[in-house]
Amino acid sequence: MYEFLIAPFVDYVFLQRALAGSIMLCLSSGPVGVFLMLRRMSLTGDALAHGILPGAAVAFLFFGLDLAPMTLGGLIAGLLLALLAGAVSRLTLQKEDASLAAFYLISLSAGVLIVSMHGSNIDLMHILFGTVLALNDQALMLIAGIFVLSTVGLALFWRGLVAECLDPLFFRSVSRLGTPIHFAFLFLVVLNLVGGFQALGTLLSVGLMMLPAASARFWVNRVGPMCALAVAFGMVSSVAGLLLSYHAALPTGPAIILFCGAIYALSILGAPRGILLTHLRRTRPHRAA
Repeated sequence: MYEFLIAPFVDYVFLQRALAGSIMLCLSSGPVGVFLMLRRMSLTGDALAHGILPGAAVAFLFFGLDLAPMTLGGLIAGLLLALLAGAVSRLTLQKEDASLAAFYLISLSAGVLIVSMHGSNIDLMHILFGTVLALNDQALMLIAGIFVLSTVGLALFWRGLVAECLDPLFFRSVSRLGTPIHFAFLFLVVLNLVGGFQALGTLLSVGLMMLPAASARFWVNRVGPMCALAVAFGMVSSVAGLLLSYHAALPTGPAIILFCGAIYALSILGAPRGILLTHLRRTRPHRAA
């Protein structure tokens, strides 16, 4: 058991770095994913994750696989996508979800074309799916900084975010902080997606944010425990994905997200608010009668 579960993390520095980066990403993005889900903005996270790609691709075009320019490019592109989608929805008849879908498709296509024209297939795979096993000190420091900023930001805006999740119309009627909190929260979303991009790439970074959050909602009702459970599910998936990748020689990022998906499937079936127990609660009165 030791050889299978613990020895890989003791013997190999690259696995230690991957584990540290994954755990910090879970701590940072898990609560953000919960608020995205409760605000019915899950697809917004997916669109913003793909919106990062053109900025990272342009930075790659000029600087190669250099962490700082790609991070800055991805952050600018993600924020620009959010602002453009919001502006279109407010200035035209189109809803924000449709605007996000349109810009997301444009961004993904443009990013893939830029990388494909000026890089190899390996570069494209690196940007799309990440390299969690190749995290260096610079990447870990970036992820740690994002974790600190996210924690501070959520602590500052916690009550406003919870109030907006419960009753957004009432919150906006009694407070002028609705719009500033919304944009601050979008900044945190993009920031976490940029951090996840370093490890899981643009296509999978949103998975570690949304799947644990979606799973946690089947187990608890309160926001605080839901955030804690989302973090725990993400950590379990990260450890399991890293071990599976090491022992079976499989791609690490997809392995982590597949474990997130497995926990989600189990939650759908067996959680207190899942299919089986919900069905039993509905049928018990009829049986007693």
